[in-house]
Amino acid sequence: MTNIKTNALRWGLKGAVLFTLILPLGAPGPAQAAEAGATTPPPGKEIAFDRKLGNCLACHAIEGGDSPGDLGPPLAAMQQRFPDRAKLRAQIADPRKFNADTRMPPFGAYKILSDQEIDLVVDFIHKL
Repeated sequence: MTNIKTNALRWGLKGAVLFTLILPLGAPGPAQAAEAGATTPPPGKEIAFDRKLGNCLACHAIEGGDSPGDLGPPLAAMQQRFPDRAKLRAQIADPRKFNADTRMPPFGAYKILSDQEIDLVVDFIHKL
């Protein structure tokens, strides 16, 4: 009887050791699970929400944005307002071409944002 208990204990111990060695290989730990569930915001959103870059929130309400301004129209239903993505890009790059009295800064003309940054912002805003 002692031999059976010893063998059972030995196999139980081996099983526990094997389980603890194999478990990390297949199942994600808390850090991995957090990384897998975390989504990186689109670069255009980061630029639009950044108070030192696009700063769209200074004048516009954008879903998910904190402390939006109300000087400009809310950025919503943008594909209906700008079916042509190129017109939205032109509006952001130099809105003076469409309204000489606009308060919106010409992000492209004044090199506030690079062409690539404007494209990223347009990609983000056009989907709102």
